[in-house]
Amino acid sequence: MISLAREGYPFVLGALSVAAILAIAGAVRGGPLIWATAVVALLCSLAFAFFFRDPNPPGPRNPHLLLAPAYGRVVQIREVDEPLVLQGRAIRVSIFLSIFNVHVQRAPIGGQVVHRSYKPGSFFVAWRDAASESNEQAALGIDTGTDRVLVRQIAGVIARRIHTYPEQGDTVEQGQRIGLIRFGSRVDTFLPPDWTVKVRVGESVKAAVSVLAEDTGIGAKRRSAKGSGGG
Repeated sequence: MISLAREGYPFVLGALSVAAILAIAGAVRGGPLIWATAVVALLCSLAFAFFFRDPNPPGPRNPHLLLAPAYGRVVQIREVDEPLVLQGRAIRVSIFLSIFNVHVQRAPIGGQVVHRSYKPGSFFVAWRDAASESNEQAALGIDTGTDRVLVRQIAGVIARRIHTYPEQGDTVEQGQRIGLIRFGSRVDTFLPPDWTVKVRVGESVKAAVSVLAEDTGIGAKRRSAKGSGGG
């Protein structure tokens, strides 16, 4: 059974309540308009349930792998400067979420939250490059112990509310729910430039299931050294 994100319950239950009240009114007083409105309210509740669905599919759990933080389509892979968390060059993988995608975000990798911020902004179409810097957004930086990754939730034209669950200082596990964006948006993931990207532009990905990148650089060597007792 697919669960709902907690933010969806007011929408689903509210629409169901309206549908129930109208159905009772229709049964007592009759009238096609009342019944038609009740049906519309019921359809709205089903639409909200679809949008706020929160599946928990099994996926790989590996500190050498960076998983997709969101469901959607990869619209851009670019090397950029990232001054907040990685503080240097980074690879940015951008995922566009349509209104038909699951909108719950999950931690792409485990570690400690070392950065959490929110910035108001514009509402450009989410697949545009300008959206990454100019749109309303929230950022979450994760320190794995050997590398750092930044996940940026970006509002789109329709999305007007971003939820981010972890606080700075929290520890997150790979695949853990970290937030939600309402109604069409974008999620950017910034990773170290020595990681190997495993997706391509146009590819559809699933949160906590699809592998965005693999750590084949300095972080992997540090983990191997720790695992062999090399410090």
